[in-house]
Amino acid sequence: MAEAERIIGTSGTPDDGGERTVAPGASDSSGADQQSTADPRPGRGRRIAVLFAVAAFAYALDLVSKMIVVAKLEHHAPIEVIGDWLEFHAIRNPGAAFGFGGAFTIIFTLIAAAVIVVIFRLARKLYSFPWAVALGLLLGGAIGNLTDRIFRSPGIFEGQVVDFIAPKHFAVFNLADSAIVCGGILIVLLSFRGLDPDGTVHND
Repeated sequence: MAEAERIIGTSGTPDDGGERTVAPGASDSSGADQQSTADPRPGRGRRIAVLFAVAAFAYALDLVSKMIVVAKLEHHAPIEVIGDWLEFHAIRNPGAAFGFGGAFTIIFTLIAAAVIVVIFRLARKLYSFPWAVALGLLLGGAIGNLTDRIFRSPGIFEGQVVDFIAPKHFAVFNLADSAIVCGGILIVLLSFRGLDPDGTVHND
């Protein structure tokens, strides 16, 4: 958690919430000036709003889809969406995303909770719109599956996640898993681009 906060805790965050390019080895004296002023830097509030809006949207889609699946599809035959290449097939998954690690339900529950805490702490220094979207997807997906872990059977922190998207020759998953994967891919792309969560762009 400390390492994650160190990554985004760099100076050189632009005053308008946009991106700032920092050349390799170049110093940035604006950090000291910004730290000495009592006024908060504009732009962070908008990025936080985007983060939580994306998270709320992802969570709502996941929650509603699972409610429909449990009510209409569970204990019924799979529904073919694209022939036998894609089906809706309701299952209960005690493991991680895509059905892995069924014997470690409590561990995955704790990991999901830790991810949520880290994202909330990172949001305090968030000035990048793309990072806000990526973290919002991660947050919404993590909360979606954590809701299942807490409130579904067989018990608190051991609940089984509702999965229903079943591509041919692939694991069954849900919309929360999709949000987590999309958020992770976006973070990788942003990292390759050199964009930090605080809006700084490094030209390495």
